[in-house]
Amino acid sequence: VQLQASGGGLVQAGGSLRLSCAASGRTGSIYGMGWFRQAPGKEREFVATIWWSVGTSSYADSVKGRFTISRDNVRNTMYLQMNGLKPEDTAIYYCAAGGYSIKISDYHTWGQGTLVTVSS
Repeated sequence: VQLQASGGGLVQAGGSLRLSCAASGRTGSIYGMGWFRQAPGKEREFVATIWWSVGTSSYADSVKGRFTISRDNVRNTMYLQMNGLKPEDTAIYYCAAGGYSIKISDYHTWGQGTLVTVSS
């Protein structure tokens, strides 16, 4: 599986962005996918995950109620709708394929990352 993330950019606090992650290759092997982020000087952290076949999702407390993860099984694409963005959401956002999990170690394939910058 190969992953291509897109949709990052610069937005003002309170604004919205939608990230996309297109999967190609052996997409039939995908069990779960997730979004992680890494802010400057910080460790990569979990944002959201989705169970690919069922659509069940889970979120980090810091984004719950503001972000929505979804997927399109036909287009093999995962999305992250981000509303109510805050400056502390500024980070490089990575998509990953692997398990339905909050743990980085449960994901075997990573996209290249897309930068989200939220200005105050």
